[in-house]
Amino acid sequence: MLRQASILLCLAVAALLAIGLTILASTSAWVHGMEDPYLFLRGQTRMVALGLVLALICARISPDWLRKYSLWMLAVVSVLLALCFIPGIGVDTYGSKRWVQFPLIPQFQPSEIAKIVTVVALSAWLARWQTEVHSFWRGFVMPGILAGIPLLLIAAETDVGTALTLAMVVAAMLFCVGTRLRYLLPTAALAISGAGYYIYHNPTRWSRVVAWLDLENPIYQADKGMQQWRSLLALGNGGPWGVGLGNGFEKFGTLTFAHIDFIFPVVGEELGLPATLGVVLCFVLIAVAGICIAVAATNVFNRCLALGLTCLIVIPSIQNIAVTTAVLPNDGLPLPFVSFGGTSMVFSLAAVGLLVGIHRRSQCSVSQEFPLNRKTRLAVRL
Repeated sequence: MLRQASILLCLAVAALLAIGLTILASTSAWVHGMEDPYLFLRGQTRMVALGLVLALICARISPDWLRKYSLWMLAVVSVLLALCFIPGIGVDTYGSKRWVQFPLIPQFQPSEIAKIVTVVALSAWLARWQTEVHSFWRGFVMPGILAGIPLLLIAAETDVGTALTLAMVVAAMLFCVGTRLRYLLPTAALAISGAGYYIYHNPTRWSRVVAWLDLENPIYQADKGMQQWRSLLALGNGGPWGVGLGNGFEKFGTLTFAHIDFIFPVVGEELGLPATLGVVLCFVLIAVAGICIAVAATNVFNRCLALGLTCLIVIPSIQNIAVTTAVLPNDGLPLPFVSFGGTSMVFSLAAVGLLVGIHRRSQCSVSQEFPLNRKTRLAVRL
């Protein structure tokens, strides 16, 4: 299983890409206000191609180079995150300042880059001080500061979903590397309390929670709870086998963002239960492959990096599927490899490339350490 982890990972990602492009071709033609019915599909195809090229590059990046320049990369992405608040550079979309726009460069979302760079920087720190991960200062405070800077900047953009994802990834890495629970648990309780206080006193986000708790209320079905209510109707309309590719009803304007955050219900409506379970299975396989790559890694840096990158892919998928099935309140996260989104697609594929590179180097190390052509001759002198 460990030797085939990269193959399993690539097959699962390829299946998700195929499903995503297929459903995007079915949904993007009906996006309100779009004159070109396949504009999003062509754009997503270009992003997939760019992401695959970046994945090939990332698979060949030396881990020593990543460790050496991890703090510099963290500083650069922190500046990019801060630029989201600069007028003329930052782009305000639906009340969130998540995007930046430079001349001659398409707008992109720095938080997607920041997630990977934060995992790299945290892995480098934990690998450098691996004998002191149980200590308060070098095992908890300093890693918390490294991850806290981009995390707080992302939260300030009102991108609560991405901030929550990154916080859970950091917590998983610290827990697995051996940080003491007496440091982690009070911090987690304090963070959850702070997030709850912020959501409760934010009218927009609290209204989503209230609507989520009472989706059958007609008032919420026409307002804050409309997306999740129409999502449930889409999944119910599809039934076990779906209504057929292209025959879905909810994508005709009633299910907003059917090509981005709420693409999973369209999969269920048109292709049925086998397709939705197939999507879930693909993410399970990605999680299993990522854990196998982390287990097979030959050093602490690669092991922490593989674990963090796997969580960066799997945790948002859990959040998205939970939101679209009304298990969690709406938080606006895309489904990795399936939803429309250039920045998310490119850097999700980059994370896959890094995972494949870690696994390839682990296999090379094993083959060098135990060569098959080496023979040992033993002689007994009488």
